[in-house]
Amino acid sequence: MKINKLLLLISLAVGLTFTACADMDNVLPESGTLLESQLQETNAIAPERAQAAFSGLFSDLGKPAKMYSTPDDWGFLMINFCNDLEGPDALIPDNNYNWFGVCGELSSRNANYRNPAIRYRTPYNLISDSNTFMKSVGETESQELIYMLAQARALRAYAYMTLAPAFQFNYQVAGDEPCVPILSPDTEDFANNPRASVKEVYAVIIEDLDYAINNLAGYSRKTKMYVNKDVAHGLRARAYLAMGEWQKAYDDAQAAAANYTPATREEVSKPHFMDINEHNWLWGYDMTTDMAMRYRYATTSSWLRSFSAWGYAPATQCYTLINTLLYNKIPDSDIRKQWWVDENLESTLLDGLKWPGYDDVAHADDGGDAKLPYLPYTNVKFGCLTIGTTSNDEDTPLMRVEEMILIQAECQARLGNEGAARDILSNFVKTYRDPQYSVAGRGLSLLDEIWFQRRVELWGEGFAVPDARRLNKPLVRFHDETNNMPAAFRFNLAANDPWLLMRFPQAEMNTNFGIVDNTGGQLPTTGEGRDLRDGVTD
Repeated sequence: MKINKLLLLISLAVGLTFTACADMDNVLPESGTLLESQLQETNAIAPERAQAAFSGLFSDLGKPAKMYSTPDDWGFLMINFCNDLEGPDALIPDNNYNWFGVCGELSSRNANYRNPAIRYRTPYNLISDSNTFMKSVGETESQELIYMLAQARALRAYAYMTLAPAFQFNYQVAGDEPCVPILSPDTEDFANNPRASVKEVYAVIIEDLDYAINNLAGYSRKTKMYVNKDVAHGLRARAYLAMGEWQKAYDDAQAAAANYTPATREEVSKPHFMDINEHNWLWGYDMTTDMAMRYRYATTSSWLRSFSAWGYAPATQCYTLINTLLYNKIPDSDIRKQWWVDENLESTLLDGLKWPGYDDVAHADDGGDAKLPYLPYTNVKFGCLTIGTTSNDEDTPLMRVEEMILIQAECQARLGNEGAARDILSNFVKTYRDPQYSVAGRGLSLLDEIWFQRRVELWGEGFAVPDARRLNKPLVRFHDETNNMPAAFRFNLAANDPWLLMRFPQAEMNTNFGIVDNTGGQLPTTGEGRDLRDGVTD
């Protein structure tokens, strides 16, 4: 494990290691210590009294530096980022400024590292806060409070859906195997709360989402950061997809998508995906300037977007890149190939864009104070509201209608309705991304073609690990030929390799003696598994 350094763009220097967890709270969320102190004395609180606690539930989604004042601390958005970096298609250069090197080399399976601790604590914080809110409200006839309760339960489901694929293999393979502890408002024995099975965790997820869907009819949200019935259907579509309930997943995805249209080819022909009001977003994180200014390095704009003048990635060349194994499979006629610069740092998305004080964006270099030149295959998919921004207040998608369309296609294929699946896929890609598209153009199986489309369309949005896990696919980052994956990250692992499963934080196991940790496997080495193939990048 290397030392990771924070290069501040002001005169502050901080040196921290990923192995240091001394700054971690003494008690992780499972302990219950935070629950009782936060409970309201009455279960019949007024809506206006509940509003502040309710709004606070959403801060875990992406609030900068909520647990630590470090660049790797930005809630669920950070977890999604790690899910991509631990997968096959996204990478950050292996240099001393890469705070996410643990993800690239999969050394994140260490019970004492901060990175996996944040990825465990964040969902359980949301679960604990949701439970606290539900218990404080209790039984109510207030429609406003019922809407809040429904959203709290949807958020709790989302948290469990984030945890489940990290700590156990998929529903079909490992349904009866231990997954993660279930924490309910009535949980009392926090010191001995064992891991529930995958099936038991998903039963809680479905129960929560059923409640959300049944109780969000008529709800009109002020911003897309809140959960409405469409989002709840989308979350349940994801859950049923993971469970292999194809018809139910299809029905939910169709219901979720009904009120939205995909981003057009013209819209994604420039850096995009930055405004929660975009018509194709069902759900997103609404980053305010005030939140971003708290710690501007701990944001998606700092790491995933390549246009920030107060960003960690531009200042250190820790740009998020696409693996050339996937990039080389994208047809030139597909506008999405321009979501990354090529080997010459060129992309049509950059036409007419200039970095302040420079002739272009890709090559701009202000001496390292704010931006270094792009690297080959740097992503320009995710735009900033202003080129060279210092506010980092761009919003980030959590659910888009394009995902729901691809779920519909996959479900139809799995139900044996291949013609319908091909029509759904072709209509989407030909209309919105590649006018020359042919479903059979790459010679892949229909299911692998759908996975390919998910990997390209949803790149950088946190689906790499959950998808690979539910599809029971190996982790394939390289073939025999050279690609752009750094040597330390250049390995492949079989789908059932136990090293793929996260380990529980040591501080959690010290307070919850019912947890039996995941074991097995070992830190991968360069060149390991070179004969493995995934059916898409072969």
